[in-house]
Amino acid sequence: MKKTKIDPADLSRIVEMAWEDRTPFDAIEQSYGINESAVIDLMRQAMKPSSFRMWRKRVTGRATKHLALRTQDVKRAYCPTQYKPK
Repeated sequence: MKKTKIDPADLSRIVEMAWEDRTPFDAIEQSYGINESAVIDLMRQAMKPSSFRMWRKRVTGRATKHLALRTQDVKRAYCPTQYKPK
């Protein structure tokens, strides 16, 4: 990962997107221009070691985190009820 300065708000959103089970790494790359390995490096730096290990174990091989593994009927990157108007 290039050592570029990431805005704190963007960093927070990238971590949130990476933590979400339904948001694929491809969506993070499209939105912020950082690939899966860069997201993993970022998560390693942003999280406590135990939290990182738990997250990494959960997302490794998860079909919803990789567009190539998703079924074709999933056309969104998040749950429809995730962003409810306030």
